[in-house]
Amino acid sequence: MTGYDLAVVGAGIVGLGHALAAATRGKRVVVIDRDAQANGASVRNFGFVTVTGQGAGDCWTMARRSRDIWAEVAEAAGIALLQRGLVLAARHPESEAVIEAFLKTEMGEGCIRLTAEAAQAHVPSLRADAAVLALYSPHEIRVESRTAIPLLAAYLAERWGVTFIRSRAVRVVSPPAIETAEGVVQAEAAVVCPGDDFVSLFPERLARYGVTRCKLQMMRVMPASPARFGTAVMSDLGLARYLGYADLPEASDLKQRLDQDQPAHRANGVHLIVTQSADGSLVVGDSHHYAATPDPFAAEDVDALILDEFDRVLDLPGRVVTERWTGTYASAPDRWRLTDRPSDAVRIVVVTSGCGASTAFGIAEETMADLYGTAAAGMA
Repeated sequence: MTGYDLAVVGAGIVGLGHALAAATRGKRVVVIDRDAQANGASVRNFGFVTVTGQGAGDCWTMARRSRDIWAEVAEAAGIALLQRGLVLAARHPESEAVIEAFLKTEMGEGCIRLTAEAAQAHVPSLRADAAVLALYSPHEIRVESRTAIPLLAAYLAERWGVTFIRSRAVRVVSPPAIETAEGVVQAEAAVVCPGDDFVSLFPERLARYGVTRCKLQMMRVMPASPARFGTAVMSDLGLARYLGYADLPEASDLKQRLDQDQPAHRANGVHLIVTQSADGSLVVGDSHHYAATPDPFAAEDVDALILDEFDRVLDLPGRVVTERWTGTYASAPDRWRLTDRPSDAVRIVVVTSGCGASTAFGIAEETMADLYGTAAAGMA
């Protein structure tokens, strides 16, 4: 029977981030997942590694660190970086005060204010008549999640010797025994990364955090004619939702304006992110609805609200929706992530704000330092 230093339960981006952080410290790692392949929030997203706009403090710090690791590991794993940077197009006068206040914070370092016309150099399809100004950030990178996650797993296996056990449910985590549906895996420590599954493992501990699920709706849109997006795109609605902006005192007037002008968008948690894939199609979203068990159905009126904001910001007549999907992720009312310690050898790690792709690598380094206190050897 093979023994491991660390068992990681869950092969989404948070689990893979922990596998990488452990393997680069010389640990023998096994990753166990109940599915045959990544199928949850880690692949049902924009692939947008977002720094600018993340909440002040450790969320923003973790995003900066994770972005750097993404850039390094992407090159090593053959993961294409499809876009860099962000243009946030703002059409409401109240947005100007938010952007100016943001630029004065440490989080605004490297970001600049652009005219709408200057922003069109990055995104020619941007409606200049629908934007008062734009915020440009150079910090973001974008990958194609559907291919990036499998490539990252393959890199972990081939370069770092990480073992993957798939299509196997874990029943009990009690190192050195990790009990699965098909026998026991031996590991000295374990990190459980359950995503939005709060009942299979340690349900009594997770219940203390008041966790629930957030359901989102997203689409793939194909422009009628080729369109170049040098950066990802967001809009005023993002200024009122992303905490790095929305927590600023100057955001109160914008929120009030949006509540009056776009009440349905706000009630459905709609904000706009647009990223571009290699084939020219656009990943567009999203919305936010909360429930212990969200229904699996995508509401047409919610998609219409997302596309309404899309069309207010971008001039792409004849665009066609080619794909629609829903996703769910863990959410908590008072925190963006949680790390729970059932024992000295076990950690439970959950990102509770939908920014797992943007922060997982940084969180994983923190977890490894907590467990082992050792430094990484590097990814060369």
